[in-house]
Order: sequence, then structure tokens, then C-alpha cells
Amino acid sequence: MYLLRFIPLQMRKINYISIAFVFLIGLSAQAQTKAWTLEECVRYAIKNNISIKNTELDTISSNIDKRDAFGNFLPSANLNASHSWNIGLNQDITTGLLRNQTTQQTGIGANVGVDIYKGLQNQNIMRRAKLSIVASKYRLVKMQEDIALNVANAFLQVLFNKENLKVQNEQLAINEKQFKRSEELVKAGSIPRGDLLDVKATVATNKQNVINAENALLISKLSLAQLLQLKEFWDFDVIDDTNINDENNIMSVKPIDIYAKAKESRTELKIAQANLEIAEKDVAIAKGAFQPTLTAFYGFNSRVSYADVVAFDDTGMPIGTKPADSFGTQLNDNKGQNFGLQLNVPVFNGWSVRNNVDRNKVNLEKSKIALEKEDLDLQRNVYTAFTDAKGAMNAHESAIVALENREEAYNYSKEKYAVGLMNSFDFNQSQTLLTNAQSEVIRTKYDYIFKIKILEFYFGIPIDQIMKK
Repeated sequence: MYLLRFIPLQMRKINYISIAFVFLIGLSAQAQTKAWTLEECVRYAIKNNISIKNTELDTISSNIDKRDAFGNFLPSANLNASHSWNIGLNQDITTGLLRNQTTQQTGIGANVGVDIYKGLQNQNIMRRAKLSIVASKYRLVKMQEDIALNVANAFLQVLFNKENLKVQNEQLAINEKQFKRSEELVKAGSIPRGDLLDVKATVATNKQNVINAENALLISKLSLAQLLQLKEFWDFDVIDDTNINDENNIMSVKPIDIYAKAKESRTELKIAQANLEIAEKDVAIAKGAFQPTLTAFYGFNSRVSYADVVAFDDTGMPIGTKPADSFGTQLNDNKGQNFGLQLNVPVFNGWSVRNNVDRNKVNLEKSKIALEKEDLDLQRNVYTAFTDAKGAMNAHESAIVALENREEAYNYSKEKYAVGLMNSFDFNQSQTLLTNAQSEVIRTKYDYIFKIKILEFYFGIPIDQIMKK
């Protein structure tokens, strides 16, 4: 404050203008909140949703299982080494007598083994691993589809609440004007003062409806933001550009044709089919345990001792001891190798192999039933979706007709109320019926949108492409 006294007046004006300009820019940036389209919501959810990320990890695990299956075809190789001290009573290599001494010995070795034949188990395990990767990818697609549908439903709920809020605000504005008009009519003696109180109560009810509509809109936005895993959701909003038209003319397609198209593209059927093929490979792997296995092996070993050794003369007679040979010399002189084939023929293992085969056969039958059930569920869902979409379309058309009639009735009541031929109670009833009709049109509109898009989704159109039209 004291420094301002020494700043010229013109400069202070410039500073004030600059500060105000920066402040207005900040407010403008806050006001220009980006509105999300449904396509953006779906893509963001698929990229960031926790459930989808968890399913992606399952896909990574399936690829690791494939590497394990490939490793069964490769030889196994192991190296081993040891060094030991023997302290105490040991046999003297010169005299053959036992005496207290310390000896050291180093041993090294290597072993290699490879399966030559294992009842085709390794081949079937590899095929099963590949099928598991396919199944995990299908499960990821299914999770993405489910999230997309949930996002679409939540998105449409936000749009519904937005339009409902507009209706409530418009009704409040109408009733506030009506309240002022009623005050004039009371002063003119055209209507009793009790009617003014009824209108005032109606305005209060409208304000409460506006508050409820605002809360419903806020909760629906929060629900959608949470589904998207947004961390900063306080300024989240969506764009209002949804079209209600049946662009793909899906209602003209027969349910049987929609079902036939769905059988070709629906992910749940692909998952069930992949699980069936995996179960078939499990049976083949279990049957492979009945067959003999043939394994090839190779081993190498050598040792080094640090104790003195017996010295011999030219005739081969021991003449005493001498230091042990060098490490490399002993390693070469003491080396040994072994190799061969090992054949194992299963004869009896407490019926464990047979029980394992029977257990996998049971799982195979369950997979067949699961595939059949998915097919029946898909057929039922398609026909149900078609019936629901048709009913929603009829309900929306009826709601539009009802709204048109309610608007005419309201205008007629408004004229009668203005000339004192209708009391405030009946007039408020007409307003309430009009508001309910408007809300019903909005509700049936978005119910129809969602159900028609569900039907198109079964027809093989991705949800984010559906809602862009």
C-alpha cells in the first residue's frame, strides 16, 4: 500500500488493467469446459477402465503360458559344481592307513535332456496355449463391449437429466410469470386471493423440482465420470447432439436375420467356442499320459583333488608322494561322460491318469452345454431387444401425441383462467399434467434411443460408431 503512493497514476491504471485482463482470461478458461462426445467417452473408458486393464493382464498371462508351452520342445540343460573339505580321520593315499588330515575336492558337471516322445502332450499343450490366447482376446473384447454399453447408458442418462432440467426451468419461468399475472388479477378483483396462494405454492414446488433435477443431473455426471475413471470430474460435461432417428432402419430387419448376424459376430459365442476347443485339448493332453515317454540324456562330469598323490618309479612301484597335478590337468584326466535313452511305460498309477481323463471329459461336456446355452441366450436376447425397441418406439410416439393434446388442453385452460372461468387448482392440475407429459416424452425418447442402439449393437455395429450418427 505504501509503495502505491510512489507509482505514477498512469502506471497504476495500466497495472490494474493488466491484472483485470489476466483475471478475466482465467475465468474464461474455466468457463470453456470441454464437452465430451459419446465416442470420446467410450474410447477413454476402454483405455482407462480398471476392469479392462485387469483383463489385459490376463492376455499377457496367456502369452506367458504360450512361452512355457514352447519351452517344452527345447532341451533342458543344467550345470552343477561343488567344492568340499574333509577334515578329520581320512585314509592316507600313501600308506593306506587312517590318519587325521584335511582334504579338498572340487567337482563339476553338466546334464542335458530332451523329450523325444511324450504322447503328443507337448504338441497339445502348445495348441491349448494358442487357444487360450484367442480366448483371452475375446474376453478383452467382451469387457470392452460391456463397458461401452454401460458408458452409452450413463451418457444417455446425463442427456435425459439435462433435458428434464430444461423442462423444469421452463415450467418454473412460466409459473413465475403466471404468479405476476395472478397478482394483477387479484388487484383487479378478477380472481380471489386464495388462487394467488395456490400459484405461489406451485412456484415453490417448481423450484424444488428444479433442485431435484439439478441434483439428478449432477449425480448422473458423477456416475459417468466414475465409469470413465476420471480423477478430475468436477467440470465434466457431455455434448448434446444425440439423434433419435433410426439411421440403419434396424426395425425393418426381421429378428431372425438379426440373430443370424449376431451369431457371426457376438463375442460371447466366440468365447464359448474357444473354451470348448480348449476343453478338447485338455482331454487330448490327459490321454497322452497313457502312452510311453522316451527321453534322451547326456551328462558330463569331472573332479579335482588337492591332496598329495602317490609317486611311482619307472617299474610302477610307489616311492612316496608328490603334489597333486594342476587344476586343468586333473579336470581333463578325470572327466567322464554318460548318455543314453530312457523309456518310461505307464503301467498302473492308482487310476490317476484315467481319472484325470474322465475329469476333463466332464469339463468338455460342460463346455458343450455352455456353448449351447450362450446360443440360446443370444437368441432370447435378440428377440427381447427387438420387442423392447418396438415397444419403446410405440411408447415414444404415444407420448408425443399425448404431449400435443396436453399442450392444447393447457392453452385452453390458460385462456379460461385468464378470464376467471377456471380456478387456480384446476389450472395447476393442467400445468402438472403438461409437465408430466413433457417429462414422459423425454424419458421415452432416451429409452427408445438406448434400446434401438442395443438392437443395432446385436446387428454388429460398434456402440461408439452407432452413437456418432
